[in-house]
Amino acid sequence: MTIEAALFDYSGTLFRLEADETWAEDLVAADGRPFDAAESAEILHRMTVPSGEVVRFDERGRYAWERRDLDPLLHREAYLQVLGRSGVGPEQAARLYGRMVDPTSWTPYPDTGLVLKSLHAQGIPVAVVSNIPFDVRPAFAAHGWDRYVAVYALSFEVGAVKPDPRLFEWTVERLGVAASAALMVGDSVENDGAATRVGCRFAWVDPLPTDRRPVGLVSALREHGLTV
Repeated sequence: MTIEAALFDYSGTLFRLEADETWAEDLVAADGRPFDAAESAEILHRMTVPSGEVVRFDERGRYAWERRDLDPLLHREAYLQVLGRSGVGPEQAARLYGRMVDPTSWTPYPDTGLVLKSLHAQGIPVAVVSNIPFDVRPAFAAHGWDRYVAVYALSFEVGAVKPDPRLFEWTVERLGVAASAALMVGDSVENDGAATRVGCRFAWVDPLPTDRRPVGLVSALREHGLTV
């Protein structure tokens, strides 16, 4: 069947949270020691990994972690504990968390704009389907890409978290297409790949740093017959 709609995950798929030189003063240990490159990369990984426990939580922290993408307050609580248990001091953790939930701090993959524009020009509607507790629309608006996104299916707004099939069902219903005519693109086989349970096709992309994945989205679409 021809693909009539494209669904994309946000983190690790269309955008990625990456540190630049302005992060240096916050990526330091509680004792003031700067984290080295490997430590910094691990902290960013813990801030963006789509599933699994990234630190050993206390009971309250685990409760917040399991519900983090449905409630902004629980999300903040969970990630401040992640950062604290990763050795980040309280003040730096609060600033790092602020960067995390600022969508304009996220870096788009090199082919994100190209893909969104091309699908729009072909009359193929796009949805962003994300487990996230904050509004990502400003990230797209900042690049002039908001006009290319027909539906935002954000977990904290919809009230469902991938791999719950309700999030995918909600999305295709609003796009006005059959699930079998939709392609879900994402970096998590567990979460994004669950779209296949409702009949969607699935394309996996590697959540590499943006400078190491220049055409990942283009390649994923081409594998399913979509040209960009």
